[in-house]
Amino acid sequence: MRPQVVAQVAVSLDGVTSGFDVDLARFYALATLWQEDVTLAGADTILAQEVAVRAAPRPGPKPDGPLLAVVDSRARVREWETLRQLGYWSDVLALYADQTPARPPDATTRELVTGYEHVDLAEVLDVLGRRGVQTVRVDSGGALVNALLDLGLVDELALLVHPVLVGTGRRWCDTRKLTLHPVGTEVFGGGVVWLRYCVST
Repeated sequence: MRPQVVAQVAVSLDGVTSGFDVDLARFYALATLWQEDVTLAGADTILAQEVAVRAAPRPGPKPDGPLLAVVDSRARVREWETLRQLGYWSDVLALYADQTPARPPDATTRELVTGYEHVDLAEVLDVLGRRGVQTVRVDSGGALVNALLDLGLVDELALLVHPVLVGTGRRWCDTRKLTLHPVGTEVFGGGVVWLRYCVST
């Protein structure tokens, strides 16, 4: 069986995922509630944090932490070993496609290759499920969440809505019509609201 997939996104009131100060402490504190087996991220999300990742402390892999799996069809991520050493994850897994550019011959990062030009997300989840993964939390600014929603692969959607209007920028949702069933709402200090929904496929 495929694992449960939870998409967690920090957004502005008008649905933009950047251009405002995200309450990161609350975002990641809430993320622990799912106790995910795998954190699924896109290459854009990782690359956007590359400078901070290089400067961050490196206590080493967290043995009981989740696996970090990164969708990287174009092989743009380079800081695999740094990510592994950050102390958040037990290991890292590069998700590539058949046509992903060749990796360095001395690359040691674990790989999972699915799809032809693009990573086959459904197959990735099938493989993870066969390996015993029960919960996947998607940490994405929008593109990966949209792709998963389009494929009907998201079970739960969690939006941390910040009280700010950005006006322009990438919005978290640009997908087909979806039916959402509310399962929880919580209001925090400063007007930040946490909205949780089950997604009907």
